[in-house]
Amino acid sequence: MNRNKFKGLALLLLSLSQLILAIDYTIVFVALPSLAEELGFTANDLQWVVSAYSLAFGGFLVIGGRMSDFIGRRRMFIVAMGLFGLGSLLGGIADSQLLLIVARGLQGLGGALLSPATLSLIMSNFEEGHERNRALGVWAAMGGVGLSLGLLLGGVLTTYIGWEATFFVNVPIALAVMILAPIALMESKMQSDTRHYDVAGAISVTAGMILIVYYLIKSPAEGWLNANTIIPAAAGAALLLLFVVIENRTKEPLIPFRLFRVRTLTGATLSAALFSASFGSLYYFLTLYTQEVLHFSAVQSGLSFLPLTLSAFIGAKLVDKMVSKAGVAKTIAAGMGLGAIGFLLLTRLSENGSAWGIIPGTVIVGLGQALVFTTMYIAASTGIEMKEQGIASAIVSTGQQIGGSVGLAVIMAVISLSLGTGATLETMKLADLNQAIHTALLSDAMIALLGIFIALIALRRRSAHH
Repeated sequence: MNRNKFKGLALLLLSLSQLILAIDYTIVFVALPSLAEELGFTANDLQWVVSAYSLAFGGFLVIGGRMSDFIGRRRMFIVAMGLFGLGSLLGGIADSQLLLIVARGLQGLGGALLSPATLSLIMSNFEEGHERNRALGVWAAMGGVGLSLGLLLGGVLTTYIGWEATFFVNVPIALAVMILAPIALMESKMQSDTRHYDVAGAISVTAGMILIVYYLIKSPAEGWLNANTIIPAAAGAALLLLFVVIENRTKEPLIPFRLFRVRTLTGATLSAALFSASFGSLYYFLTLYTQEVLHFSAVQSGLSFLPLTLSAFIGAKLVDKMVSKAGVAKTIAAGMGLGAIGFLLLTRLSENGSAWGIIPGTVIVGLGQALVFTTMYIAASTGIEMKEQGIASAIVSTGQQIGGSVGLAVIMAVISLSLGTGATLETMKLADLNQAIHTALLSDAMIALLGIFIALIALRRRSAHH
């Protein structure tokens, strides 16, 4: 059977799975108010609809990456897509708060297993170099498009059908992908003589990560040194230290620590964290600006992200040329630089602004986003043996998850310091809210500038064993 004729279909399936993961990250933002009203969520409990997803996603990534290396990436991809589809179905039919939160957790678990499997399938189905860079470009473009498309889709579906539709929309896609995956994708897994699963390592890293992510989610509201948050954080840190001890003693570790000596992987992980902290938090603050300051409807707010989506799409087409001419470090640095310029342009948004005012900044941010997002995954896969691609992509995705949580938390802390009041974003006066959004965008620009520096240092030259 000629595999080449299935390459297009393989890329379509892998890109679709990236698209629905990205859409799912933002689609629920827009649905939250009507979902809260119908199921009776308090403002405090409502954040669990978002957090249950982040917790499961961040917590299970590492084990997901290792399992896909062991069990087989295609098999893992199909199982993960099934879990994600099931979570979406349960979310759509949820008639209680608990069922909805469980459904979001299932979606997060599906996502955590899906993300590394998808990435390593790109590595195993496409040759390193031009072919793989092109495939990664398309795959990553879908991620960028999904983030802004999620806001638009969320607005349209919630307004015209109901919040349930934001869950149901994933189900037919998940089913189609599961049916076509065995035809289009080549199976690939690690050939290992020992079938040793590092159970102790898996439990300690997963529990440790969940507790750390929990701390990052709860602290902005409860306080960074509150006993309710600091005790889980200390337990999480202790479990992660225990994980390091276990990994150094076990024969087949979950994460081989020598991987961190591969500069491209470490640099890519740091870049992913900074990318998520800056570019990732922009969606939150821009949605706040369009809906709370400009009083756009959900659909109008989603539409205002279209220029960003289109420029991210164009940017993704430039990545392959940029990487072959300028190299990985300079491409990521250029993307971070464009991001910083775009964020600074957006700090000029005013209380009586319009949708037009958003366009110049978001178009530049979109180009930068495409350059960084695609290239950090190209960097992460460079010089990593095929049998460890799953765990390598899980490490980068974990950096991205943690970076996003820490970034948002740090920016919120900066905002409350600069305003010097106990006001929350919900209770602020318009002028203060606009000021808070400016502070956030300025912080994004500073983080992106740090990203230029990190990319040029950590990714500058290939490590010795290339």
